[in-house]
Amino acid sequence: MKPYIFMEKNGIHIIDLKKSLGLLNQAYQEMVEAVSQGGSILFVGTKKQAKGVIESEAKRCGMNWVSERWLGGMLTNFSTIRKSVKRLQNIEKQETDGTFEKITKKERLFLTRERDKLKKILEGVETMSKLPGAVFVVDIKKEDIAVKEAKRLNIPVFAMVDTNCAPDDISYVIPANDDAVKTIELIIKYMADAVIEGQAKFKERRAEEVADRERARKEHHEESEQSEEKKVSKKHLKRKDRKEDDISEEKKDSDHKEPSSES
Repeated sequence: MKPYIFMEKNGIHIIDLKKSLGLLNQAYQEMVEAVSQGGSILFVGTKKQAKGVIESEAKRCGMNWVSERWLGGMLTNFSTIRKSVKRLQNIEKQETDGTFEKITKKERLFLTRERDKLKKILEGVETMSKLPGAVFVVDIKKEDIAVKEAKRLNIPVFAMVDTNCAPDDISYVIPANDDAVKTIELIIKYMADAVIEGQAKFKERRAEEVADRERARKEHHEESEQSEEKKVSKKHLKRKDRKEDDISEEKKDSDHKEPSSES
């Protein structure tokens, strides 16, 4: 983190805010671009200072999150995580379809506890049907497994990186104090805004694509109609030409016959 440190005072490293702001804005633009291309972002922050705002901001921008505990294999063993999600959904279904009324109190208690445990850990990724396009991390030291899994799968990582960390595996470094609540809140909200802006651009792009397809369809339809009209016109001209030829032949025959009848 040496390039991002402004100075050291009483054993405390002070981050260069100018560089930090520049990299934060760069990360913002990159996240806008990623989302505008249809990518999704997984927000990760399980430390006490981050978990509340991680969940609320991820919900605000419609993205998935992990705020309780990172399960090993959440990315690299995604199919197994999906099985756990399906198990959670199955238990929730049993609660509403009358199954709970047919089982013993002990079985009900066991399933309820299992549901609560799964819900606490998996709530933020319950709707994540595929791997994310990128991951945003608050503390790369605490979330080192998440960072390693993302790197292994070539998933870009946006991260707040403090002075006590090495940013080698981070795609987009945001030098910042990852223990300061206000800083964490500010940066997470800013990145959530980037997601929202990216989503708006994605919708605009999709609308333009639909409009282009509709325009191309209309042009093709008009060209087809014009082509059909030309074909009909050609057929009409051919018929007209044939008719004129027939009339001409009849006239010739008539002219040829008239003198012979007089004689």
